[in-house]
Amino acid sequence: MDSPVVTVSEGRLRGCQSDNLDGEKFYSFLGIPYAQPPIGELRFKAPEVVKAWNDIKDATRNPNQCIQRNDVTNIIEGSEDCLYLNVYTKSLPSDNSDLKPVMVWIHGGGFIMGSNNTKLYGPEHLMIEDIVLVCVNFRLGFLGHLFFNDTSLNIYGNAGLKDQQLALEWIQRNIKNFNGDPDNVTIFGESSGSASVHYHITSSRARGLFHKAILQSGCSFCPWARVDEKKYHNFAVELAQIMNNNVKTEEEALEVLMKLSAEDLYLSQEKFILKYGRIGKICPNIEKPNPTAIIPNSPDELIVSGKYNQVPMLIGFTNSEGLLYEIYQQKELRKGLTPINYFGVENCIHPHLHLTETDPKRQVIIDKLKKTYFDKANINKYMLTTDYYYIAPIMGAAKLHAKTSPEPVYLFNISLDAGLNYCKRLNNLTHLAGTCHADELGYLFNISSADDYLQKGPTEILAVRRLVKLWTNFAKYVNPTPEGNDLNVTWKPIDEENLYFLDIGEELALDNNPVPERMKIWKEIFQLSPDTKYYLQ
Repeated sequence: MDSPVVTVSEGRLRGCQSDNLDGEKFYSFLGIPYAQPPIGELRFKAPEVVKAWNDIKDATRNPNQCIQRNDVTNIIEGSEDCLYLNVYTKSLPSDNSDLKPVMVWIHGGGFIMGSNNTKLYGPEHLMIEDIVLVCVNFRLGFLGHLFFNDTSLNIYGNAGLKDQQLALEWIQRNIKNFNGDPDNVTIFGESSGSASVHYHITSSRARGLFHKAILQSGCSFCPWARVDEKKYHNFAVELAQIMNNNVKTEEEALEVLMKLSAEDLYLSQEKFILKYGRIGKICPNIEKPNPTAIIPNSPDELIVSGKYNQVPMLIGFTNSEGLLYEIYQQKELRKGLTPINYFGVENCIHPHLHLTETDPKRQVIIDKLKKTYFDKANINKYMLTTDYYYIAPIMGAAKLHAKTSPEPVYLFNISLDAGLNYCKRLNNLTHLAGTCHADELGYLFNISSADDYLQKGPTEILAVRRLVKLWTNFAKYVNPTPEGNDLNVTWKPIDEENLYFLDIGEELALDNNPVPERMKIWKEIFQLSPDTKYYLQ
């Protein structure tokens, strides 16, 4: 069946066949619409269910990605019409076939870039296992995250997250038609995609849409993952003023922004970022009450209350996430910009602490960070950015979930430094030790767009098989190392007494309590404010 046809609730789709890492066949269905195009009056709004079609829709080519600038060519690509998903399956329904576990990938990219394109997230590695894989596109940048304070305008924010939830609803309706089990859905993501997964865990509107979750290098506690709800923001007005200085009100801003082409809106967004920065501005926000709200309160409060989706979790980080900020600095220098000092301790005061510029606690934090990261041997600036942006909030989230949920929480640390370390090799950082943010993507996915930078030898193939086996075991059985597995390790979930973690390097090894001394400092810092008291207990 070279050109399989599948019928979903909205119409028929024609897919194609592909080959996995082992040369085995699987089916690909690319560019399936799951929502109406979010254009015209739907710009910035919550998505609406896709309308049915009559003819057989071609599902053999990569869909539009949300408009963004290509990080390599520097060309603006994509479209505002971007709400499509890809489905991959080894088998289609038949009388004697069992439904397969479903894994739903939510890509990263700082909430402003990324897509489900097969050149970036090729399914060939994951499809060596008998699962159904879904990769979702959603709105990015201000198209996916702009909100207005004036509730009469009906733009409350989090459109990108609402896109993801609508895709999960589509999966519930349709995944059986691809041999997927709607009652066994695992959502997984990396970086901002991982933070998105965390928001779905805490969102009551996502209840029943998924049953397990994997979080790679991100959560809602990270300093880049949420708008500071205690400050008054006029992002819509500031964005519109880039095009028209006379804009004073949000109503006027909306009128200006709705008239812009998608490309002009994106160019305005770039100018906004240059002027105001991106972190804490283009990202999810706590919403004012509205019928489509998915983040009604701060995630830590929702977790402490126990009123969230208590599902089995696999959560963790790479051992040198902070190398990413070396990449950011180098890119800013190449563009002729004055780079942000990401490694300065004064820039590592967590915004969720809600400290004023004159609060004496700021100096207390600066002194603690200097003493920990710059006054000791064997500590470097990459450890500071690794801990601040990733490890401390992720460790805190893992511990809080283990405390408030009866479901298992598995913690991991990726230390593998080999030929498929995606981000490190793409940016020529192989001379620096450690596993960079996003490096594990080259093992989970076939990133053909980076073939010139990546090396796939025996060490790498073995690492691919191990990581894919761990992730898919979790999706299949809840336990990533079930009894009788061939991985030669037993991965224990954490509890209040033991922070077991799996170190994923050239070998797999179970250990206890990663980076304990550094986390003591972050616990002290988070306890300085009532707004972060649950972040690392």
